[in-house]
Amino acid sequence: MIIGIPNDCVRQPLAAATPDTVAKLIKLGYDVRVEAGAGAAASYFDAAYEEAGASIVEREAAFDADIVLALDTPAATDLDIMHAGSVLICRMNPFGNPEIAEDFAQRKITALAMDAIPRLSRAQSMDVRSSMMNIGGYRAVTEAASAFGRTFGGQVTAAGKTKPARVYVIGVGVAGLAAIGQAAAMGAEVFATDVRADVADQVESLGATFVEIPVKQESANGYARPLTEEEQAQVLQVYADQAAQSDIVITTAAVPGRAAPLLLTEEAVAGMQPGSVVVDMGASSLGGNCALSRPDARVLTENGVIILGPTDLPATMPAQASQLYGQNIVNFLKLCTPAKDGKLELNQEDDVVRGVTVALDGESTWPPPEISVSALAKKDDKASSDAAASEAASGDGAKAGQGAEQGAGQGTAQDAALQEGATKGLAASTEAGAIAKHWWKVAAAAVLAALVLLAPPSMTVHFTVFALACVVGFYVITAVEHKLHTPLMSETNAISGIIIVGAILQIAIQGNMLVSILAFIAATIAAVNIFGGFYVTARMLKMFEGSSE
Repeated sequence: MIIGIPNDCVRQPLAAATPDTVAKLIKLGYDVRVEAGAGAAASYFDAAYEEAGASIVEREAAFDADIVLALDTPAATDLDIMHAGSVLICRMNPFGNPEIAEDFAQRKITALAMDAIPRLSRAQSMDVRSSMMNIGGYRAVTEAASAFGRTFGGQVTAAGKTKPARVYVIGVGVAGLAAIGQAAAMGAEVFATDVRADVADQVESLGATFVEIPVKQESANGYARPLTEEEQAQVLQVYADQAAQSDIVITTAAVPGRAAPLLLTEEAVAGMQPGSVVVDMGASSLGGNCALSRPDARVLTENGVIILGPTDLPATMPAQASQLYGQNIVNFLKLCTPAKDGKLELNQEDDVVRGVTVALDGESTWPPPEISVSALAKKDDKASSDAAASEAASGDGAKAGQGAEQGAGQGTAQDAALQEGATKGLAASTEAGAIAKHWWKVAAAAVLAALVLLAPPSMTVHFTVFALACVVGFYVITAVEHKLHTPLMSETNAISGIIIVGAILQIAIQGNMLVSILAFIAATIAAVNIFGGFYVTARMLKMFEGSSE
């Protein structure tokens, strides 16, 4: 079958395929046609597509293919070029625009919505929303940093100290975790909130602090359930209190086909500090997470708070976004091309395929039957986990969290389930590798045991002292604050002087060249340890001289 990739640069800079993903499509047996200039806005030029094996064609030839890959639903004039029986794969927003199913049915075009991938563990590598949200969360932090006007990380300089910025992330889904990781990497103090308390471990693993709220919002289909008025008031109060203490607030809650939930009221924004920044990732024409945000606009409030309402953050990073989107499609076509013979098989018994099918063979198939994610996870836990682990190990898919390890979307119960499944799967698939990786430790233990057994009885007391020293040293050092490790170790390294004394005595022994050589090496290493430790301490103390004056 022939795959056509049209040029959509007029509407947005992303491409539905990159030279890398085109090569993978060809390996699946497809013949690929790319419209001239399709990837130019993302820095993927025609020559690279040709080198990957694709043909460069005009617009009509791209849309007249058996399968058309696009970013979003093409214009009606372009759909008119597509022939009956062809397949369109793109983002269609069938949640908010269900009537498109009838249009495709009348045109006899099979329509597959990539933004409708069900939230199943084995479908993570195909989830377009997850991939785009991952980029969006990262980009939200950099946009906030640009508007903030101050550094994120604290510094100690000759002119004094600066405090790190405090970043508050609302929603610990794919975008939220990406934002947390990026903000923490930039040195900020990060706090995060989600209606799912079980994501606290994920937040803390990224170096952030989890702020719990007194409301639970799990549901059976993977989306967060609506809150009652009383619950909403409790949640908004937590958001307002945290926002008042923060320099940066990033909101990530979005529900396909519906207006984004309100997280920051006008009163909450009024309580924020001048110069603070809000990045509303839920901003759209239907509304946003912040009451004062406007789509694709920068709003400056009376109290000096900057509110950004970006609606397409992935478009600011078109090269990477195109690669992830293209890989999502490759992974989906792998599922639908089991024989790798270039023939598309749409098995409607498969929950993933059925979930994205909007129209099939001249009939509307939207909406699909509802899938109870929680029940399915219990039923297929091992299989889905193994699939997720296989995808992660191969590196051949755009992982939702690339991050990841996350499910598809923001503020949902399934994010945690997908993350947990992927983590368990990875652990299971790498257990044998971990054992093999540490073979040398087993060998070292065996050698040590042999030395103890074969050593003269007089050496037993030395082995005992050595073992006790290791155990006591471990517990003493680990009980010390991490920030004190360097000065502590640099001072206690003076204990190595004992080694030098013993080594010098051994060097003086005549008639045993091997003992003398080993003693000399021990003395040299101990000397480096001592003088290096004091040198490091001196450098550290010098760093604080400017701030103390």
